[in-house]
Amino acid sequence: MKVILKQDVKGQGKKGQLVNVSDGYARNFLLPRGLAVEADAQAMNDLKNKEDARLHHLAVEKKEAEEAAAKLSGKTVKVVARAGQGGRLFGSVTTKEVAEELVKQYGVTIDKRKIVMPDAKAFGGYDAELKFPQGVTAKITVLVTE
Repeated sequence: MKVILKQDVKGQGKKGQLVNVSDGYARNFLLPRGLAVEADAQAMNDLKNKEDARLHHLAVEKKEAEEAAAKLSGKTVKVVARAGQGGRLFGSVTTKEVAEELVKQYGVTIDKRKIVMPDAKAFGGYDAELKFPQGVTAKITVLVTE
C-alpha cells in the first residue's frame, strides 16, 4: 500500500515522502496513529502542490538574496567608533554594529551571525563576507573611522 508520511517514521522515511509499506503496517500502525495518509488522488495532488510551493519559495528567496548580494558586493560600510590613545578602540567593532550600518546606509537587513569578519580593534579597513541564504555570498569592506 502506498502512503504519504505526515511525520518522520524511523525505518520508513521523512515527512511528506511517498512510501510503499505493507497493508497491515499501514492499517494497524501508521493510519490509526496519524503518521500517514493513504496515497489517493487528492493526497497526491496536495503533495505535488506543497512541493511546488516549497520550490517556488526557495526560488524567490534565492532571487532576493542574489539581488541583495549584487547591491552590496564591493561596497564600503563606514562605521564610527570611539578610540583612546594610539588609535586603539574602546572594545572592538562587532558584526552587530556592521549589520546596523548596513541597514542605515544601504537598506539591506542581514543577521549579524551571517557576517564573517576579523576583530576590528583599530582604525582602518577590514574585509568582511556576508552570507545570504541559498549559498549566496558578497564581499564588502568595513571602514572603521573616528
